[in-house]
Amino acid sequence: MTLQQLQQAVTTTLAKQEGTYAVAFKDPGTGATFQINGDTTFHAASTMKTPVLIEVYKQVAAGTLSLTDSITVKNEFRSIVDSSTYSLNPDDDSEQQLYTHIGAKRTLYDLVYDMIIMSSNLATNIVIEYVDAKKVTQTMRSLGAKDMQVLRGVEDSKAYQQKLNNTTTANDLMIIFEKIANGQAVDSAASQAMIKILLDQKFNEVIPARLPKEVKVAHKTGNITGVQHDSGIVFLPDGRKYVLVILSKGIKDEKAAIAAMAEVSKQIYQYMIQPKN
Repeated sequence: MTLQQLQQAVTTTLAKQEGTYAVAFKDPGTGATFQINGDTTFHAASTMKTPVLIEVYKQVAAGTLSLTDSITVKNEFRSIVDSSTYSLNPDDDSEQQLYTHIGAKRTLYDLVYDMIIMSSNLATNIVIEYVDAKKVTQTMRSLGAKDMQVLRGVEDSKAYQQKLNNTTTANDLMIIFEKIANGQAVDSAASQAMIKILLDQKFNEVIPARLPKEVKVAHKTGNITGVQHDSGIVFLPDGRKYVLVILSKGIKDEKAAIAAMAEVSKQIYQYMIQPKN
């Protein structure tokens, strides 16, 4: 199968679904790449937690903070609209254990780990406040992600009503995951540390779902109503790797959308392992 045939097969799979989809694929080893709606803007949902992860490691490398920093767990945050306070509802969070530790201390590393592997919104908001959302976006620009916006934490309903949302494109997520894959997000050691966390991801319904067990995926998902995303690095047993981002919006049937996206991941994997002439 050629790269062009792969792109056609992926397009056909997604065309059967309601909603808008974007795919960005890159094999850093050969430079093979394709995009479908690569520059279309999507609500980032929890995919913005990867940029926050990068910013944490950037500030750690600069010596301005440490992964062992002790941070008080709190559930009170300020809206970017008018600085009024809001709190998160544990029932709307994929990780609820942290809410039982309000007032206690957690290391920055523990919060970052929960933010990625369990997609903890509470941990995310604490970490974003600690590193500053504006700096996250600046760092994304410096890495070449030109459209991604990280404006705020999660569940800032006043900001949401004013359409002040974290946004991304498939292309931008591909760029930052390629930087991580190539050891260029901050530096090689930081990139490896981030991959180690991303490999522990607990939500595996999309990119890894139809891949063999020996294939490892360092990835971050995101979902809100009508939106399902997955983005990451796929590690093949032979040592090769590739970057894959699949985004969606306007979906009506979540199960069907997730199944189609998992199928796209499988198609790309099969392209990667086909015998080379």
